[in-house]
Amino acid sequence: MSWIITKYLLTAGVVVLVSEAAKRSDKLGGLIAALPLVTVLALIWLYVEKQSPEKIANHAWYTFWYVVPTLPMFLAFPWLLTRIGFWPTLAASVVITLVCFWLFAIFVKRFGIQLL
Repeated sequence: MSWIITKYLLTAGVVVLVSEAAKRSDKLGGLIAALPLVTVLALIWLYVEKQSPEKIANHAWYTFWYVVPTLPMFLAFPWLLTRIGFWPTLAASVVITLVCFWLFAIFVKRFGIQLL
């Protein structure tokens, strides 16, 4: 049980670090948020918990493919925010991401990459 609590605390610490850094500097907060800290932590947790190298490699592989369709949201969010407000922008960003993910999954399926 203490292992799970440790994982939660360290992982939550990353989110707090990003939000606190973003308060002080937009650029620094964005840079830290763009770093794959959560993925690195997940890879470490998988390794420490003695998951197979194949499982760890698959996690990294799929993370790459799942990141790509999220990128348009980061362009749409700042543009929409000043026009429609925070909550509608957040909702629209979720919809944009889901649509992009669905279209991307259909596209990469042609190349043998199964995301859905």
